[in-house]
Amino acid sequence: MSYESSASISITPLLKRLWPEPAKAKVTAAEISLAISHIFTDGLSPVQTGALLTALHFTGWDRKADVIAKCAQAMRDAAAPADLEGLKGVSRRRGRKEGSYRGGLCDIVGTGGDDHSTFNISTTSSILASSLLLLAKHGNRASTSKSGSADLLNSMTPSPPNLQAVSPETITKVYENTNYCFLYAPVFHPGMKYVATVRKELGWRTIFNLLGPLANPVDGAIEARVVGVARKDLGPVFAEALKMGGAKKALIICGEEDLDEISCAGTTLCWRLLERSDFKQNGNDTSVEIEHFTLSPSDFGLPAHQLSEVSPGKEPHENAVILRKLLQNDLADDDPILHFVLMNTAALFVVAGVCDADTSEMGPGDDGSVVKEVGPGGGRWKEGVRRARWAVKSGEAWKQWTSFVNISNEYGKTSK
Repeated sequence: MSYESSASISITPLLKRLWPEPAKAKVTAAEISLAISHIFTDGLSPVQTGALLTALHFTGWDRKADVIAKCAQAMRDAAAPADLEGLKGVSRRRGRKEGSYRGGLCDIVGTGGDDHSTFNISTTSSILASSLLLLAKHGNRASTSKSGSADLLNSMTPSPPNLQAVSPETITKVYENTNYCFLYAPVFHPGMKYVATVRKELGWRTIFNLLGPLANPVDGAIEARVVGVARKDLGPVFAEALKMGGAKKALIICGEEDLDEISCAGTTLCWRLLERSDFKQNGNDTSVEIEHFTLSPSDFGLPAHQLSEVSPGKEPHENAVILRKLLQNDLADDDPILHFVLMNTAALFVVAGVCDADTSEMGPGDDGSVVKEVGPGGGRWKEGVRRARWAVKSGEAWKQWTSFVNISNEYGKTSK
């Protein structure tokens, strides 16, 4: 769908300074984010929007940490407002505090664009993680692959969720019934429709491909997150951008193959934001540090698998069959896709803090045998896998998923 622009704002002075040497012209991240904010209110013409995105892309300024942080904030500010205090209240009541996890909302998401056509790992991992964490999975339809997160979930049988029914007005109530919630980007970011045609016609990835993972509309209630990037040079940039945005518990990951997941095939580069509460400087809290390390499948106690084994390149309805089998524990214990999902789910468990607990009482099927071995970056990655396997075998992940499907459809009926 195209839109007639009601543009009333000109950013020509900024555009002239932005190209070709923005640093020499002393362009600031604040100026860029202000210009970006006008897009969400249909304040810029398509020509000026395209010029802004093009200049940012070819100067490389759309890959600067301060620009990404400021623009992500502008995008969140333009989102349909959710009741953050209400969400925090639900977290306090329903969040299962364990280890250093305080019961807050969590997300696992990737930038996409890695051209590997792997299975929907972060989406599947988000469902498994909801067995122990409150999940606020932010996602959309496919832009660079056959099967985006929303495409996959809309193809689930016997009944898909009603993603349109999860809105700022209903999200708190959804969490009263399930640990899982999918935040469909078009519902929460209506202003993005004004840039859709421009992005499509430009034909290359713009700053919006990077902002999506940082634009969760309930960001103020997010406690921990895993963010995958499809280029290794973006790892430290995203880590710094998240730190600038106030994140305290996060893991940025990039597979050595430029994969926006923890790789099941080899080495994954990691940048972890860690809370440090034991020191302060000049009265200001400086308790967030960024640690860089690498992970491999063996750190999770799992074998390596070639990406070709986890890259079916299938349509959404075909991937939905795999997802359903996985959630219902119908995949073999050594299935490569299952291993791939277990690694990424384990990472979110580690970052959230549940793996810090020295005891374990997850529920039926949990023998309480905590794996206390510490791996790279100080994480109990094998304990994360133990918990992720329990999520599948106990049926808890399937339970949370079906509860989400039921409550979203219930609200979908009442909204008609």
